[in-house]
Amino acid sequence: MNKTIPSHSASAACTDGCGDLAISEPSAVAEPTGTVTLRIANMDCASEESEIRRALEPIGDLDTLRFDLGRRTLSLDAQGARLDQAMAAIRKAGFQPEVIATSAAGTGEGGAQGDASVAAHAQVAPSLDSPRMWMREGLPRLVLALVLAIGAEGLAFFAPSALPWDIAKMAVAVVAIFLAGFGTYRKGFAALRAGRLNINALMTVAVTGAFFIGQWPEAAMVMALYAIAEAIEARAVDRARNAIRGLLALAPEQADVRQANGSWTRTAAKGIPVGSIVRVRPGERFALDGVVFLGSGAVDQAAVTGESIPVDKGPGDEVFAGTINAASELQIQTTAPAGNTLLARIIQAVEQAQGSRAPTQRFVDRFASIYTPAVFVLAVLVAALTPWLMDWTWMQAVYKALVILVIACPCALVISTPVTVVSGLAAAARRGVLIKGGVYLEEARKLKVVALDKTGTLTEGKPALVAFDSVATTRSEAIVRGLALSLSARSDHPVSKAIAAGLLTAGGSEESPVDDFAALPGRGVRGLIGGELLTLANHRWVEEKGLCSVELEGRLAEHERQGRTVTLLASEHEVLALVAVADRIKSTSRQAVQELLDLGVIPVMLTGDNATTAKAIGQQAGIDEVRGPLLPDEKLNAIQELQSTRGMTAMTGDGINDAPALAKADIGFAMGGAGTHTAMEAADIVVMNDDLRRLPESIRLSKRVHAVLVQNITLALGIKAVFLVLAVFGNASMWMAVFADMGASLLVVFNGLRLLRPEARRP
Repeated sequence: MNKTIPSHSASAACTDGCGDLAISEPSAVAEPTGTVTLRIANMDCASEESEIRRALEPIGDLDTLRFDLGRRTLSLDAQGARLDQAMAAIRKAGFQPEVIATSAAGTGEGGAQGDASVAAHAQVAPSLDSPRMWMREGLPRLVLALVLAIGAEGLAFFAPSALPWDIAKMAVAVVAIFLAGFGTYRKGFAALRAGRLNINALMTVAVTGAFFIGQWPEAAMVMALYAIAEAIEARAVDRARNAIRGLLALAPEQADVRQANGSWTRTAAKGIPVGSIVRVRPGERFALDGVVFLGSGAVDQAAVTGESIPVDKGPGDEVFAGTINAASELQIQTTAPAGNTLLARIIQAVEQAQGSRAPTQRFVDRFASIYTPAVFVLAVLVAALTPWLMDWTWMQAVYKALVILVIACPCALVISTPVTVVSGLAAAARRGVLIKGGVYLEEARKLKVVALDKTGTLTEGKPALVAFDSVATTRSEAIVRGLALSLSARSDHPVSKAIAAGLLTAGGSEESPVDDFAALPGRGVRGLIGGELLTLANHRWVEEKGLCSVELEGRLAEHERQGRTVTLLASEHEVLALVAVADRIKSTSRQAVQELLDLGVIPVMLTGDNATTAKAIGQQAGIDEVRGPLLPDEKLNAIQELQSTRGMTAMTGDGINDAPALAKADIGFAMGGAGTHTAMEAADIVVMNDDLRRLPESIRLSKRVHAVLVQNITLALGIKAVFLVLAVFGNASMWMAVFADMGASLLVVFNGLRLLRPEARRP
């Protein structure tokens, strides 16, 4: 997997919870000016997406195609004549595109023409709720088609063989075929004209052939059953693709907003500006993201982060739309509009991940592109050769060939993969794990090693100041404390923040202005205070500057043996103070490490902290292999070495210094609660609640998804193989063929949907 490290400044990092979590950026690229979104109501599966891609290939510069099968939409960068060409090409392929949205058309050449073209096409655009509207409008028509097909069968069975009755049977069958198969015929004939043999082409040939050899009732029944099966499959796939969108309903549409005069007004959430004060009563859900302005209490965040235990919130703490205020009344100051809440961005990311093509899906699509023409050739050979080889009549041979076409329809095979992958992505999101693509969901089962950062990943990432030893010989302790406070207060690093908080709490320290402040990832910070260059750095950096003494090394070793992280305040000529902070290991880390070991995955700690502290934390977590201190490039090299010697390697981290390793790893896991913007950009999977147990859970989910994929492909091909043999050597009818195809399709769909069940999502 080729991944790149995003270029974000450290100042953009989210250092306090996940309120600044840039979920949308990893999974969505801002649409270019002039992008048009088309609704294609009869685009039902991945194979039809491929047909549309091929239909658009002759039109140049359409390299921004973005398909969303869940909502049956296609976004493309096209205006004016190119949009007209694209719409015409899609219609020629047998589909009905309609414009539902467009960004600004841009200026310059073709801009005005593009606006006019978009406006013309958009006049008949339906709403985004069209898939369900289509189900409501289409189902009665299909039921009527089935009733007429049954009527045609009844006439064939009970009516005498006479011309008037034959005409009646044919007429009823024609109406049934028209009602059920108009869309199939339209796409089928378009595919045949273009020389493509797809699912619709097979059904078109099979039903038309059956009709012309006099099997009118059977042709009608086959088309009616096929159309109903397609509708059921489409609804089931919609359920899988839209499972995550159900989370949007968790956020209330209205909220109480404080007015300028102090009164409260019930206001639509989408109209509440950022910075407003919103009141949330006990038992209510938060409508928007924000920070607690007044009050304190527990908040149930299970819908967003997957945490089963409510989290205590107070002034300054973040809360998220869709979560539940479980205790006392809270007033929050909103930090994001309704369309950009953390919940909305998670849903957007998962939807776009669902649109990506997983490895198995790409393989199945390639296989189907060979399989379908091969089956068509087999049917032609059966029709042409069996009267000579097996002494069948021409009518028997043609009938069996048509049965083969129906049985061999690859719909079940094509649909077996996306519904499973989509269900897996939705199941993970409901557990607070954001997987950015089906490829990572499938590949996680192959992991051999998981590299883990220490601070914020294995530990809570909230260190506290436990010791401050002034070793300066010419300055008072109060002055030294003030210098340490001045530097640490300027940094967002968890260790620096702990030092600043501890010094402020202890009192007696005065902060001074800092000039030319700079942070060097993996080393420390530096700046000019009163014209003097001072550094607040780790043991390694001070050692490189040659400022460590034997006595100082001894004091450092004592702190490090206790698992403390030691930072040194130094001038250009001497060490001024030794500052020690301690970070507690997370209560879930040891269990997570043991679960990884049980799965056969080796955990390795990669940390920038000193070796002694790292080893102490590693022992508490149950990790035998610990590497430190490592700079960001050394973590990157360690990932490359693990990949080359042990196989697929994941990296888990939360800081800017972890971003290179996260991007290089086969799969990068970022901690979403305390993680930085950059780390979550570089990662492939984001754990929203920082619970390391989600790592082994993700691997187990990957294994379950793989097992279901194998089951579905085996079912689809196995059922068809059995009925193909029956069609050639037995007495399989077109009825049996369509039931076999419909049964196989529904089996694989509902087998994939099992992943959405609550019991399937838990370890």
